[in-house]
Amino acid sequence: MRTSTLITALWLILAAAGCSRPEFRPGAVWTDTDGAVINAHGGGILYDEGRYYWFGEHKTAGEAGNLAQVGVHCYSSENLYDWRDEGIALAVAPEGSGSPIEKGCILERPKVIRNARTGKYVMWFHLEPKGAGYTGALSGVAVSDRATGPYTFLRAGRPDAGVYPVNALPQHFGKSRAAGMRFDGGSLPEHPDSLNLVGRDAAQGQMARDMTLFVDDDGRAYHIYSSEENSTLHISELTDDYLAHSGRYARFFAGRFMEAPALFKRGGRYYLMMSGCTGWAPNAARSAVAESIWGPWRELGNPCEGPGAETTYDSQSTFVVPVAGTDRFIYMGDRWNPADAADGRYVWLPVRFEGDGFRVEWCDRWRWEE
Repeated sequence: MRTSTLITALWLILAAAGCSRPEFRPGAVWTDTDGAVINAHGGGILYDEGRYYWFGEHKTAGEAGNLAQVGVHCYSSENLYDWRDEGIALAVAPEGSGSPIEKGCILERPKVIRNARTGKYVMWFHLEPKGAGYTGALSGVAVSDRATGPYTFLRAGRPDAGVYPVNALPQHFGKSRAAGMRFDGGSLPEHPDSLNLVGRDAAQGQMARDMTLFVDDDGRAYHIYSSEENSTLHISELTDDYLAHSGRYARFFAGRFMEAPALFKRGGRYYLMMSGCTGWAPNAARSAVAESIWGPWRELGNPCEGPGAETTYDSQSTFVVPVAGTDRFIYMGDRWNPADAADGRYVWLPVRFEGDGFRVEWCDRWRWEE
């Protein structure tokens, strides 16, 4: 009997006994098994040995919560509805420590993958050192022997210093017209190839902001992130131990300003869901498909439909969850609340496949088994 059938049968028995079945209620307050509000924003899911692990930014109340005051929170679940608090997986360093992850830094979109060869759990995240705004565009990496942590911070830096993308253009090897320049992250005065942002950042490494991780069927892992002042998406291969970049990377959607990437695979095809760059405000999602992770990628437009589609149902993508043992996928999004960061809500919705693409549909209440 399939796992989903067993779970459905179990809940039918519980319902007959007067117990209510769990369900997703997008945008509602979501509490853990102890009754506390789940605090895991900009998160991602790891499935390991029969359990799901949800890692996300622990936010505090008010505007100060937009900075990292605590660290990365972890929760675990067997059914994706009921989440047990596993504590802080990666804690920020104390004030005055001088650490790149010192309290008050910007630590966003943590994702964790397991390396089958080493047995280690590896966390990557977007990092901006304390007091530097969004000028750093660094990637942080931490490692643990256990899924729930604690994770040991290793280092932070920019990806692929000293190397050029596999699909570099001739102008990328020339002089940059943007040397020493910084932009607002939502627009450029010219196309990134005209400015040669790749060449500008080649020596120190490419900018990396909104990000996700993806492990392919062959065990190779990839770091996917917004680069070149957010104008272009980079897909960068990790080393065999997942702790560094291999030096092989490619750039896609140049000049399209794609943020919040979520990459997943189904039936041999690779899919991306992303957003535009409008700060904390929601916008229409984008989607794309490819036969290879190295492209070419083909844009498919907004995967959302119906009322609320123009703002991705007031959310922004952070991850797409494959439900273990099934052919089902779940969209994970955040409703950001910069005025009170801890009150940001989670929007989880079903993903439906149609032709070469996929759709995300609004449901007030739903269950992945149905």
